[in-house]
Amino acid sequence: MAADARLMAQVDPATTVLLTVECQQGVVGESSALPELAAAARDSGALGNVARLVDAAHGSGVQVVHALAVRRPDGRGASRNARLFRAAERLPVQQVIGTPAAQVAAPVAVADGDFVVRRLHGLSPLAGTDVDALLRNLGCRTVVITGVSANVAIPNSVFDAVNAGYVAVVPEDAIAGVPAAYVPELVRHSLALVATVTRTDDVVACWKGPQRPAESAGASPGQS
Repeated sequence: MAADARLMAQVDPATTVLLTVECQQGVVGESSALPELAAAARDSGALGNVARLVDAAHGSGVQVVHALAVRRPDGRGASRNARLFRAAERLPVQQVIGTPAAQVAAPVAVADGDFVVRRLHGLSPLAGTDVDALLRNLGCRTVVITGVSANVAIPNSVFDAVNAGYVAVVPEDAIAGVPAAYVPELVRHSLALVATVTRTDDVVACWKGPQRPAESAGASPGQS
C-alpha cells in the first residue's frame, strides 16, 4: 500500500509518538475486569491492530508510550468522584501495581526503549501524568492514539492532546469500546472534528515507506 503524503508528513517518526491506552491484561486480557470491553477489543481486531502499530513503530524508530491505569494495593490516591471509579472498586479484577492485571497485554509488545506510564487517578493518560512532559522532551508533534476505551479514555486522550497543541491521529480500527456500534459514531461525530482519522494499514504504510528528513519537521509544541 502506498503511503499518503499528508499522513506521512503528520506521522514522521522523528516527531511522532505512538500512545497505547490501557492495553493491559486487566482491561483487554483474557482475565479482564471488563470482559465485554475485552471481547470487543479482540473481536473487532483493534487489539491486534494496536500490536501491529507497535511493531511498526519499533521497526521505524517511532517512540512508543504505554499508558496504564493502575491502583495501589490500599487504593490511596485513586479517584472516587464519578460512578465509573466507584464501580471499578467493586470489580473482581483490580488493576493493582505489580500484578499481572497492571501489565501490558499480549500481543502488544514492550521494547526496552518504550515508556510505560502508570496513573492512579483520572480519566486521561495525559492529564495529571508524566505523558505531556515526556512528549515535549521527546520533540513530539503528533500523537497516534490507540487502545481503549472509546467510551472514556480515548476521547479524553484525543481532546487533551489537541488542547496541549499536538496533532492527534486516530487509527479508527485500533480503538475499541462498547457497544461496538458506538465506536464509529464517536469517530464520525466527535473525533473526526479534531483529529486525523485513519486506518492501521495507512499508518503502517507511512512507517514502512520513505521518511522525510527529521529537520524538515519543525519544532515541537511549545518550542520555537
